[in-house]
Amino acid sequence: MIAATQSHRVSSTKGIPRHTLSLLIAAVLSGHSYAEAESTLSTEQNKKIERISVTATRQTENLQDVALAVTALSASELEKMNVQDLGDLASHVPNLNLHSGDASNAVIYIRGIGQIDSISFNDPGVGVYLDDVYLGRVQGAFLDVVDPEQIEVLRGPQGTLYGRNTIGGAVRFSSAKPSQDNEGYVSVALGNYNARTIKASVNGALIEDTLSGRFAIAKSSRDGFSENRYNNRDDHDKDTLAWRGSLLYQPSENFSAYLVVDGSNASPSSSRTPHRETPIYSVIKEGYYAPEEDPFVVDVNYNDLEELDTSGASLTLEYLTGHSVFKSITARREMEYRTHLDLDATPDASFGIFNFEDQQQISQEFQWLYKDDQFSLVSGLYYFNEDDLSFGGSVAPDFFVMVSPDVYLPWPVINAGERDQENTSSALYANLSWPLTEKLDVTLGARYTIEKKEVTSKGEEFFGTGVTTAEEMEAVFGTGIGYSPTGYSASKEWKEFTPKVVFDYTISDNSMVYLSAGKGFKSGGFNGRITSFAQPFEPETLWSYEIGSKSLLNKQNIRLNTAAFFNDYKNFQLSRFSIDPDTGAFLSLFENAGKATIYGAEMELEAVASDNLTLNLNLGYLGGGYDELIGDFGKEISDEKELVNSPKWNGRAGFEYFFSAFTQGEFSLRASAAYRSKTYLTVSSSEVLAQSGYTLFDMSLHYRSADDTWEASLYGKNLGDKRYRQHGFDLSAAPGVQLGYYGAPRTYGINLKYKF
Repeated sequence: MIAATQSHRVSSTKGIPRHTLSLLIAAVLSGHSYAEAESTLSTEQNKKIERISVTATRQTENLQDVALAVTALSASELEKMNVQDLGDLASHVPNLNLHSGDASNAVIYIRGIGQIDSISFNDPGVGVYLDDVYLGRVQGAFLDVVDPEQIEVLRGPQGTLYGRNTIGGAVRFSSAKPSQDNEGYVSVALGNYNARTIKASVNGALIEDTLSGRFAIAKSSRDGFSENRYNNRDDHDKDTLAWRGSLLYQPSENFSAYLVVDGSNASPSSSRTPHRETPIYSVIKEGYYAPEEDPFVVDVNYNDLEELDTSGASLTLEYLTGHSVFKSITARREMEYRTHLDLDATPDASFGIFNFEDQQQISQEFQWLYKDDQFSLVSGLYYFNEDDLSFGGSVAPDFFVMVSPDVYLPWPVINAGERDQENTSSALYANLSWPLTEKLDVTLGARYTIEKKEVTSKGEEFFGTGVTTAEEMEAVFGTGIGYSPTGYSASKEWKEFTPKVVFDYTISDNSMVYLSAGKGFKSGGFNGRITSFAQPFEPETLWSYEIGSKSLLNKQNIRLNTAAFFNDYKNFQLSRFSIDPDTGAFLSLFENAGKATIYGAEMELEAVASDNLTLNLNLGYLGGGYDELIGDFGKEISDEKELVNSPKWNGRAGFEYFFSAFTQGEFSLRASAAYRSKTYLTVSSSEVLAQSGYTLFDMSLHYRSADDTWEASLYGKNLGDKRYRQHGFDLSAAPGVQLGYYGAPRTYGINLKYKF
């Protein structure tokens, strides 16, 4: 039977001398062969690197045997690295950019491929999976890490192995499965900004040898990182409750049924307010608001609502017969989101934006997995259906337009739009591997996808009607109180064949190389911000070519994985903001803007230097840029713009040192430095919003008792208290401001955990 994902560390007795480790790293960085580097190391080593098993290919395999660029982090590693949400993964995976956006959305870019827009009419470029279930919306996809088994990050197009096609990659969160062991834990964390988190999990046998159950819950809160001068309250605080219950029924060795039910509620006192990076005109003042010097000081009046609720259930049935496994994954999920966003970043009502969204999705996947001594097959049928009802618009009675430099005309706006969209995706996929020679294997993959989108969009104006709030517009929309109604209905279907081929060659028991080529696809849609007419956009396509190697060196004391890739990216979809040259009206555009070439390389190195010291290093490089980019008035501007969320260099170096003099349990020190070079955060390539290169320093002390019942850790993140932008909005066209969203300042705290 295909086993659950697992990992373990093999114990040992002797380590690598420090000078030989230095020689190894020098050899790697200077391009010497693995054999030359390995020959400099002691032959007396017995200690082994941690073995990690992954299910990225739907077969449980050693990470080192998978011909795919994938990073896997086990539950113990996630805990030691104090990974609290998906955003904390960014520095641990080369060429990954992952953070929370402006509207509680997950902004994920892998190798320069992703989607920055938070509105629901477009699909994410990188898929997020929760227990093998694809999450259709970016809201609700920025997951808190609660009771995990493992997180895997797959780089490059995915689609011939499982789930929904994703053009940039996938993030797979696997929660801890129930077992027959009666056990559990309670953990408590306290930190600055009044941070408080309590997590608990219980697991055990409900029917001996047949039925197991597990339940986990987490409650997290903290004060906001920013101070709002408008009301002397915090901004961007946290108040989240998440839970998950699961049952595993195994009446025989041939059959299992796995049920997971989960839910979460995030209800902070305010939404996330951006920092005003440039001056903005004020109708009220008849002058300008200057930028605040401190990025964690804001002065806004429309950040009073943020509510995100998610829930879901999935049932996985698995039946084993002979060399085959037949599998069914049935899931339903719901998401409800409501927010007020202050996008003028002033106490005026110049540009208040609201978004209310209700989404439901169902998915069904049937798989046939086959494996014998010669062949390995993963095949499946996939169906996904999503209904999304969004209600959004502007509360901006102090809005204005610029009629000439330094001359502004009041242009009050209070309006709303309703978008009802149904998305359907059906696919057939297969991935077959077999040996060509004793050492050379080939894999052929293929997917045929049919996707359809149907949308009905309506809009109304409310200024002057006495209706002044988003909630009032929601209550009376479509009743005749609003005026200047607009609307349309449209639908479109896309079909795409996406193949993949992989060759992998085994050099030795501990080393392999691979070469792959594959096509990625992301469907088109309709610009959801326009209600007067249907503005369609076409699918994206990407051909990705990759060469990589995976090696365990020096008697498995060193893991070295490398990859180099070349992406031919066409018809990519970009969101940008502009202004109507005839009316001065604000325009939000979503278009197929052109072509890009993106290439790069990645390295992941982990080395057990001694019984006391483990070193790790990851490094990513991104090159290339736009080959064609169409801007306002059809102007070709590819030479003027840079790729979004694509730093040229990114990497992280760290170590863990175990204090051997400490005999009452295990006591260790972890430290790391993560670097990211200059990053453009907006499609406009605004230099104001571009984040220059920076380094973040983290450190933690970790204790585990001899009987493994108690754990404690002290941690500090961003110890240098670096101010750095993660996200931005270039609204210089209208209302004439540029906005930056900043990462967390210095945080520190203590974690305590008791296992029973």
